[in-house]
Amino acid sequence: MKSKLSFTLSQIAAQCNAEVLGEGSTLISGIGTIAGATQGEITFLANTLYRDSLKHTRASAVILSAEDASFSPSPCLISKNPYATYARAAQMLFPAEATPIGVHPSAVIAQDVVLSENVSIGPHVVIESGAQIGRGVVIDSGTYIGRDTVIGANSRLYSGVRLYHETHIGERAIIHSGVVIGSDGFGMAWDKGGWIKIPQIGRVVIGHDVEIGANTTIDRGAIENTVIEDGVKLDNQIQIAHNCHIGANTVIAGCTGVSGSTTIGKNCRIGGGVGIVGHLNICDGVTVTGFTMITKSITEPGIYSSGMPGVQHKNWMETLVHLRHLSDWIKRIKSLEKVLKKEE
Repeated sequence: MKSKLSFTLSQIAAQCNAEVLGEGSTLISGIGTIAGATQGEITFLANTLYRDSLKHTRASAVILSAEDASFSPSPCLISKNPYATYARAAQMLFPAEATPIGVHPSAVIAQDVVLSENVSIGPHVVIESGAQIGRGVVIDSGTYIGRDTVIGANSRLYSGVRLYHETHIGERAIIHSGVVIGSDGFGMAWDKGGWIKIPQIGRVVIGHDVEIGANTTIDRGAIENTVIEDGVKLDNQIQIAHNCHIGANTVIAGCTGVSGSTTIGKNCRIGGGVGIVGHLNICDGVTVTGFTMITKSITEPGIYSSGMPGVQHKNWMETLVHLRHLSDWIKRIKSLEKVLKKEE
């Protein structure tokens, strides 16, 4: 992918804290994959499985570790973390587009809303009474900001975001289209054959440098707040229920559901399609692989899995037949063990 900008390899190295190996004046004006990169583009090797592919790359430069440098036919950027260096290089070559500062005439903004300097408010945005919009915030078209909501400096809300009342967003947040934050948690009490709605009087409080993917929903707390700490990254179509607390720098992949009053620690990695039942705690440093169901608290860091990988339909049906007889086999094995113990 070509950029409108170009930098020498030495310039990229200086900005990305990397070391040049080879011709530092090599001009870079784009980024590509190892197989697809062309002249003028830089690629990266973050997985040793792709070492052999390097010999065929047409990229003008490669970002990689010192251990892999000998495999590159092109000038290199040597990095201890090639993937992170690639991310920084991509930010240089493809910076966010500047947004015109000002308020679109069609925006509806309450008189007491606090708008800081250098904000950008797009068409048909609605901002209710008491809201505070920080410096350099960008709010795209059709977004709704509820009363007494606070949005920190340099945050970006893409079109169609919905923030209910009293939501608190930290600085440098990125919130993608379709996100709903602060809707009522699923709180109901059963009585005399019907459900009584429990008012959800808590808020949603989100820290700094948080990114929330498209169509993700985060419910407000029933009594205490739902909290998303600094540096959390949420993928698309995630459900975070009321009273949850997500620790700093945790990442959660798409279509995961987190039930109410769950606490997830810092630096966790939750795969796609994971189900987490409510009222449990997951400690710091836990990795949960995709489609796993978590039904109990996790107290030790590590990797946790329960999802069954796909197999051919015929093999699955055979396995299913065996599973139906599993309890009978266990009983038979226990009976045999008793017989063997008697014989011994």
